[in-house]
Amino acid sequence: MNIRFGLSLSLSGHYAAMGRQADAALRVFAATTNDRGGIRVGGELRDIELVCIDDRSDPLQTVEIYRSLCFENPCDIILGPYSSLLARAAAPITSEAGRVFINHGGADDELYSRGDRMIVGVLSPASNYMVGFVKLLAALKFWRKRVAIVAAPTPFARAVSGGIERECEARYARRRRVKIRVKWNAPFDPGTSAVKLFPALKRNRVNAVVSAGSYAHDLAVVRAIVAANLNVPVLGCVAAGVSAFGADLGAEAAGIVGPSQWEEGVAVTPELGLSTREFVRAIRPALRGESPDYTATQAYAAAVLAAGAIARADSLDQQRIRDAFSDLRTTTLFGDFQIDRLTGRQVGHHMLLVQWHEGRKMVIEPESHAETGEIEFPAGWKLILAGFEMLKISRKREDGDEEEPSD
Repeated sequence: MNIRFGLSLSLSGHYAAMGRQADAALRVFAATTNDRGGIRVGGELRDIELVCIDDRSDPLQTVEIYRSLCFENPCDIILGPYSSLLARAAAPITSEAGRVFINHGGADDELYSRGDRMIVGVLSPASNYMVGFVKLLAALKFWRKRVAIVAAPTPFARAVSGGIERECEARYARRRRVKIRVKWNAPFDPGTSAVKLFPALKRNRVNAVVSAGSYAHDLAVVRAIVAANLNVPVLGCVAAGVSAFGADLGAEAAGIVGPSQWEEGVAVTPELGLSTREFVRAIRPALRGESPDYTATQAYAAAVLAAGAIARADSLDQQRIRDAFSDLRTTTLFGDFQIDRLTGRQVGHHMLLVQWHEGRKMVIEPESHAETGEIEFPAGWKLILAGFEMLKISRKREDGDEEEPSD
């Protein structure tokens, strides 16, 4: 009898690009696991059967699919969909069914605050996304770092901006004069929103803007700032961690900083599953020669970790599998894995910080993996930089009031 891994993915709709990457990754997992004999349970090797259904990026469709996967045609392992929106739709169904919910696609912190003891997080939660950005700001050779947060009105964006605010209040940031001066928590329309927000940026002499929201939100914010020639020397956004960001913005992406769950060039020695090189080689045919993004590697890691938990539990009993996840301290190509035993929140995985340079992402945090020791200002902007002879600031050298615009 096969072990059935079930989930929905967005093979069409708004999240289709990410869903297709995850689907290709899970097919690599199933094929390579079965080629090696499957997973041993109760002394018997069993093959993987993958049940993946298109949720069309629709929360209502997602609910129907997970009801089927949990009750009507139950699977042994339930993996989550891509995006916090769809993960929030699926999680209550798996909780009702008492099934382990392996969340590889939803970074929203609220998923771990609902008292569901069966959820398992694979990726770092949203509140950790821009921690590296704040630390980077603290090390820059500005006398004062005046920050603006431009956040969409979503749970994911609130979690990201909450993490930024927490880090800005930390002692190391306060001592280095990092202070939030402007907060925007509303939908961003390049026409109407800029009229309200941009004067506040100028009045508060903001020199660092960070955008947190959907991919479309971040692109709109970045494009509006560039078009307005605001002379903001440091710009970060969540979307900058996605490979498509460089293609969509072109030369305007240069110098922009963002978080990344995973980068191909960062060396990891996995204890479970394929190495990065093996995985990339296996998945590229399905991606038509393109390299995988983090959405592929986190889905692959979720399946590999599930296989490891099954083997550790030597059972398909849901509570025993959840207990096995609590005891796992391991590494996949996605990085380190460890969860909080009670909440299932991921605590072992570490975010990376990347910056766009000459059309590609450069890892600038952690420094042990950095390809460059510098942060570069966004290209093409008319920056007023009194006292600087170069358009670069070394991170290795160190040298208020807040306004909320009306919505």
